[in-house]
This record gives sequence, structure tokens and C-alpha cells, in this order.
Amino acid sequence: MIVIKKASLRIVIVLLSQISFAQINLKIEKDKSHFTEGKDSILSYQASEKSIDGKYIRSNYIHPLYTLDGTVLTEDFPVDHFHHRGIFWAWHQLYIGDKRIGDGWEIENFKWEVTSVKEKKQKDASKAIQTTVLWKSPLWKSKNGKEKAFVKERTTIKVYPKQPHYRLIDIEIALLALKPNMKIGGSEDEKGYGGFSPRIHLSDDIVFTDPTGKITPTNLPIPASEWMDISGSLGKNGNKVGLTIICSPKNPGAKNPWILRAKKSMQNAVYPFPGAKVVPLSNKKPTVLRYRLIIHNGNANSIPIDEIYQDYAKK
Repeated sequence: MIVIKKASLRIVIVLLSQISFAQINLKIEKDKSHFTEGKDSILSYQASEKSIDGKYIRSNYIHPLYTLDGTVLTEDFPVDHFHHRGIFWAWHQLYIGDKRIGDGWEIENFKWEVTSVKEKKQKDASKAIQTTVLWKSPLWKSKNGKEKAFVKERTTIKVYPKQPHYRLIDIEIALLALKPNMKIGGSEDEKGYGGFSPRIHLSDDIVFTDPTGKITPTNLPIPASEWMDISGSLGKNGNKVGLTIICSPKNPGAKNPWILRAKKSMQNAVYPFPGAKVVPLSNKKPTVLRYRLIIHNGNANSIPIDEIYQDYAKK
């Protein structure tokens, strides 16, 4: 009989876990930061500005995001909504006091100045970047006519090694007002959309699933749930793949509803709700929004989403 001490067994388990994963690689460039694993592309973070003939100028978003088989999942400059872009987070209403100072969703009188992108060291096998971004507008200037920053955003994007059928990506967005009486809000209609929004390719057989089962999108917000899965023939050669969006239960206002679209639009984990009503951003303590993405093969039943959610909820 072979006797293995507990300490030795723990070492064996750790070593096995380390050799079972390829290494996540991170390359930070002036324009973009790239996450890869072996020969596989995972995602890129867009730091520099992009536009179409000087219009719809955007930065500070994720694109492309890849499926596990290397297919580009996200869209940028889609013809139906040129202002949509990859995985983005934005708000229609931006106020300082009673003065409206732009629209980050439609990208009107608004821009992001990405001042730094740095690697954030991790204790596990993941890799992460932390960005510092200033929100600016031509409608908010100093006495000498220069645009003044009114929000400092600090966002962390963390990518985990691939598991047999899925990959985890964590995104944390911390918003600190640089002026008192700063407020943000969503669209000023009954939809009320705003906040964290993936714009992904949508196949004709797209299926939305939450913890209760299959969900049918409607024009108005869908009741809140811990997570939402979007799956269909989105992979290489029409393979079934999906994206699950998990909202942290520690987010302000949790649980908030979803805006879902089966064609020609984004998907939105709504914040704040109702979107037409603005909420304050503190200039002392950041407002923190946290999300986990699961890029997976198959449909929502192919991976243990509830277990992944429970683990994430403890963080």
C-alpha cells in the first residue's frame, strides 16, 4: 500500500494544475493590448481612438473578442448602429449639476482619454491589465478653453487560462467623479438602456437562457437574473458556441434587468435602473461595477454556469 501525506498530495495537485494550462500571454502596445494563450487569440483592448472618416470616434473597449475556436465574436462599427463597439460600457446621460455634458453611448460631445494601460500582477495563472481613462467633453472646459476631465475611470480586465470547454474573463469598472454633483443615466425612454454592453454577432438560431430557462427578448427590459447566456451557431463552420454574462451581486442596484436583442443590436446588463433616472457618481469613493464573461463551446447547458456564478459571487 502506498501512503501519500496530505502535504505531498497538495503539491502534486498544484503541479498538475499548473501543467494542465497553457500560459496566458499579454502584449501591451500603444494602440492595443493583446491577450493570447499559445497560438490562440483571446481578446484585444482598444486604447487609441478609432473612427469612420472622423465620425463615431471611440476608444476604451474590447474588440476583437474571440470564441475558443478562434472566431471573432464581437462587432465594431456595425452598419445598423455605427456607435456600437465590441464589449463596451457607456451612458447616454452625463450631468454636472444641471448641465448636460455629452452622451457616451451615442459618442456625442464625449471622448475617452486612455492615459495608461499597465499589467496588474496576479497570484494565479491569469493575466490582467489595469487602465486609467479620463472622460472629457467639449462642453466642459477650463477658463483657458481646454477640456477638463470630469470622471476618472479605472478598469481591470483579467483573463483566465482556458478550461476544457470554456474561458473566464473578469471586468471591473471603477468610476470616480472629479467634480461634485456628477450624475449618469441611461436612455431617456421606457427601455432605459445603459452600462455594460456586448455587441456580438447574432446567428438566426440564437438562444437566450437565464437560471429559469429559455428567455424570449422583448422590446422592454427583461426581469433581473444573476446571469444571461447567449448561444448559437457563432463558431467556426457554424459550431454552437456562446457567451455568458454574469453580474456581480455586489454591484450597486443589483439585481438590475437586461435589454436583449436577437438581431442587429447589443445586449445590455442595465445600470442604473430605471435608466431614465440619473444616479450620482461620488467624487470620494468610486462606483464599482463588476462582470464575468464565460466564452464557451455548446449552449448554456454545456458548462456549469451556476457553479461558476456561485464562485464569482464570493469574490
